[in-house]
Amino acid sequence: MKRHFLDARKLEHPEPLERSIAILRELDEGAYLYMLHRKEPHPLLALAREHRLNYLSRQRGEEWHILITPNREIDLEPLLSSPPEKHTDR
Repeated sequence: MKRHFLDARKLEHPEPLERSIAILRELDEGAYLYMLHRKEPHPLLALAREHRLNYLSRQRGEEWHILITPNREIDLEPLLSSPPEKHTDR
């Protein structure tokens, strides 16, 4: 699967939501958004639920790891295992 990485830890509201929505609009079944954030992005997760997207949100230390894909069949948990910094940045 193709990973679209967004580091939102230093972005101010509403930029993380705006950027993530732009990425989500482009995703197909073979891609997913991997976002790092300093807090859990409740509006983004509510949007994912509303649009029936497959998502995962996990806190690791001081940061949140959020994965979202339109592919409802894939298990997102294993995709947390590799560092996102080594993949496509947007």
